[in-house]
Amino acid sequence: MSRPPGRFPARGRACLTGLTVATVLALTACTAGPTPSVAPPAPPASAPAGTATGGAEVNPSGDIPDNQAFVPYSPPGATFTVSVPEGWSRLVQDGGVMFTDKLNSVRIATGPQPQAPTVESVRAQELPALRTSVPGYQQGTLTTVTRTAGPAVLITYGAISDPDPVTGKSRPNDVQRYEFWHTGQAVTLTLSGPKGADNVDPWRTVTDSLRWTP
Repeated sequence: MSRPPGRFPARGRACLTGLTVATVLALTACTAGPTPSVAPPAPPASAPAGTATGGAEVNPSGDIPDNQAFVPYSPPGATFTVSVPEGWSRLVQDGGVMFTDKLNSVRIATGPQPQAPTVESVRAQELPALRTSVPGYQQGTLTTVTRTAGPAVLITYGAISDPDPVTGKSRPNDVQRYEFWHTGQAVTLTLSGPKGADNVDPWRTVTDSLRWTP
């Protein structure tokens, strides 16, 4: 019996179908690319400098806290008062007194002086003495500033601190020295702290607090 043209027997169709499926699977396996890798999650961003992970502010080394309180102080027999940081240790020295806390200090010195200091007199008389007496002295600026008590000659300079009593190490300090004068009396405020510490506001509080008394 003759076979109709264009027709395959059932067995032939099954073979063709199996061949076609196998061919498709083989082509798919050859053309499929490698499984894309998944990048690991990025690590969490670190906390900015000067802040704690819990959100509380951390003062850099030497920065006086914003909530620092100040109290008036007047040396015995003096004709002035000045505000100093509350709670700081007090050390009486020759010609003055110093208040300290950790890395910062405020020194108050007073004495008779016939004339008010000027930039010229300080440059000629005091700067040479500072160069030879201050460890690690580095000259800064020499200017005149105005505070509540009146004009003052301001000397800024760098210095090396005394060795730490525990570690024995010294550190570089920034120093501001204000020289006030009133009716024959000189008052010198020397403010010192670690190099780079941001104590502009507390130092302004101290130097602006000076008041002359009768």
